[in-house]
Amino acid sequence: MKLYKQLLNEFEREQTGYSTIAIIGQSCIGSVAAMVLLMNHMPTVIKLTLLFLVTIFCMAYNAAVLAQLSTKTTFNLLVLSILFSILTIIGNLI
Repeated sequence: MKLYKQLLNEFEREQTGYSTIAIIGQSCIGSVAAMVLLMNHMPTVIKLTLLFLVTIFCMAYNAAVLAQLSTKTTFNLLVLSILFSILTIIGNLI
């Protein structure tokens, strides 16, 4: 929890810069997650559901930045998007 608060405080301090950089980073991670999902052999329904979730989480963060939502909401969406994409990548590579 201490790390979360430190990262949130840093994100609040320079939200404009971090939001811009984070859009690029989380979009790249989301793209890799989508590619790994599409390359994997699993039932189509599961594959498309996971692809939908990866896309929605990435777009939710981008929309939060564009809509200038509160810093905490934007940061939480960033963390959720990155964690879900990374877990999806790891889950499909194992």
